[in-house]
Amino acid sequence: MAPLTPLPQNMSAREILTQLVAFPSVSRDSNLSLIDWVETYLASHGVAATRVYDETQTKAALYAHVGPWVAGGVILSGHSDVVPVDGQAWTRSPFVLEEEGGKIYGRGACDMKGFLALALAAVPFAKTHPLARPLQIAISYDEEVGCIGARPMIAEMAQNLPRAAAVVVGEPSMMRMVNGHKGGIGFAVHVQGYEVHSSLLDRGVNAIMRAAPLIDWANHINAQNAAQAPSALVAMFDPPYTTAHVGVISGGTAHNITAKDCHFGFDFRVVPGETPAQWVAALNAKVATLRVPMQALRPETDIILTQRFDVPPLTPEQGGAAEALVRRLTGDNGVAVVSYGTEAGQFQEMGYSTVVCGPGDIAQAHQPDEFILSSQFDAGWTFMMRLLDDLAQPAPV
Repeated sequence: MAPLTPLPQNMSAREILTQLVAFPSVSRDSNLSLIDWVETYLASHGVAATRVYDETQTKAALYAHVGPWVAGGVILSGHSDVVPVDGQAWTRSPFVLEEEGGKIYGRGACDMKGFLALALAAVPFAKTHPLARPLQIAISYDEEVGCIGARPMIAEMAQNLPRAAAVVVGEPSMMRMVNGHKGGIGFAVHVQGYEVHSSLLDRGVNAIMRAAPLIDWANHINAQNAAQAPSALVAMFDPPYTTAHVGVISGGTAHNITAKDCHFGFDFRVVPGETPAQWVAALNAKVATLRVPMQALRPETDIILTQRFDVPPLTPEQGGAAEALVRRLTGDNGVAVVSYGTEAGQFQEMGYSTVVCGPGDIAQAHQPDEFILSSQFDAGWTFMMRLLDDLAQPAPV
């Protein structure tokens, strides 16, 4: 096959990554400046993009289709948002890309603007390549705060684009094929107590002390799950069971006042084979038992759960098209699962064959002086070129 030739206005993947890193698209802020740039870039190559806004109109996902209007293509998916740099000991500007000593530094360089830059850099090559099946690009928002922005985008893609045969979510995996990960579901918990002077604590409801049994219940859940023999699939995870976790807590007014309020987060990381719904039911049942004695003393007290995120697990597929594709492109015949969550499970729940495969090491994600190895970035580019060659062939049977 003749070598691919870019359009004259082609930007290299590194040049695109420089642009993407320069946008401080932290999840708490708007990502529209980045989306504007990506949309303009795609338009310069004759590719129309569609936005899917959030309810505030300050954030948007974006998807695009390159190649013939037929089913059987491949979606390259990534998120535009990054985690904050506040309080981290960076030794360089986090939003200025720097390459030094075989490492490419910048917030998001690894997680996961590196993959997005590679996917976007492949677009002009795809435009000039005789594709038999299309390439589709999907860019979400708010992945870092619970994979919030992907579902509406996936739903629109499923409705408006020819159905893709495979999805590759490019989270950093050192270009290994990851076909399974845990899911997650998280809640903001508000324990509403009743204030009295602490010398009369029997007449009040101390929100912090009433929260303590619910928090300790997480310890019991973890011990109970750890003691169970895992299935063959679950045994591949580290740790090999569903976990419950509380990481942040606040509450109280003064030491001599029973706490009126206590706020904390409560989340589960759920192994494939179990459902977030069953753990939500268990949490609700526990809350119901703890609420009874509180309200018997003070009816106005309560424990309120507000769901913050719901990330389904990615379950290994038997003979999945995405797994077969990535094995063809990378030569990776291993099996890998991870305990963190991604948007891959959301694509899978919509019926897409999905795996995770992207350049970089997840250990570098969210870290000060975040970087991706230059060799990993180059391996990602090789993957993109092999993907275009694969899409030039008829669909595998």
